[in-house]
Amino acid sequence: MNSRFVPGAAVEPSPLRQIPTAAIVTASYAPDFERCRLLCETLDRHVSGAAHHYILVEHRDVRLFRQLETGRRTVVDERDLLPRWLHAFDDPLSLFRRRVWLSLKTQPLRGWHVQQLRRIAISAHASEDVLIFCDSDVAFLKPFDCGAFWRDGKARLFRRDGVLANEGHEEHRIWSRNAGSALGIDPSRTSVHDYISTLIAWRRDTVLAMCGEIEKVHGRSWVEVIGSARRFSECMIYGRYVDDLLQGAGHFHGSEEFCRVHWTGEALSDDEFRRFVAAMAPEQVAIGMQSFIGTDIGRIRRLIGLD
Repeated sequence: MNSRFVPGAAVEPSPLRQIPTAAIVTASYAPDFERCRLLCETLDRHVSGAAHHYILVEHRDVRLFRQLETGRRTVVDERDLLPRWLHAFDDPLSLFRRRVWLSLKTQPLRGWHVQQLRRIAISAHASEDVLIFCDSDVAFLKPFDCGAFWRDGKARLFRRDGVLANEGHEEHRIWSRNAGSALGIDPSRTSVHDYISTLIAWRRDTVLAMCGEIEKVHGRSWVEVIGSARRFSECMIYGRYVDDLLQGAGHFHGSEEFCRVHWTGEALSDDEFRRFVAAMAPEQVAIGMQSFIGTDIGRIRRLIGLD
């Protein structure tokens, strides 16, 4: 893995070309296939300004997701992104209902951990300047131009200022501290900013430089470093790299969320769903119904007018 990146000091990103290329990136898995299909349909209908759409999946899910491929959409096998020493197994501790990724170099990892690693790793394989991350349980309801993610040669970094200073964000604070550790930031330099959302963008050259910095600091693969702490967030790592090590170079900040997400709680009734959509902010163009909540995908399709 080290050969993919050139370790060195933090590198200030060059200005993006006047019209940078962009790709949308979605990490998914078999239980979310129908949700991902809906994402693809609504993305094709409403989104402009993206040259390609990459769907990143585990090896055993590749054949299923190939149904979604087009000339501008590619399904990417995890085996082409992550080191071969990271192996996926059915987990006997969950009566084989869940998957676990094991190696001698990381902690045991769950699917949501490995999805984050895939999102970082795609930067070494894609060719587009800007990578736009969109979860597979998202559906676009309004027109959206990916040009919203760059301005004057800089990419938009989602950041909610000062959020971690408030009560009720302990897990996010742990993710932020672990991000600082991975990047070699002095533990006394804490961050109070939150960088986590869906429908956000990263610069591909900055991700590559970030991975190189992690490997320079620790002398081993960035996958090993990040995977050695099970409580991590790829968004926190990228955000802290940009703000703490690059002092924001190559980026501008935005706190508006383009996607309105129902993160927790019960599945919404039809009326609740309609009120949820009606309450979208003017800048919001998509909705997200967290898949683990269990909202029936057929109901979502019907309520947004696709069936």
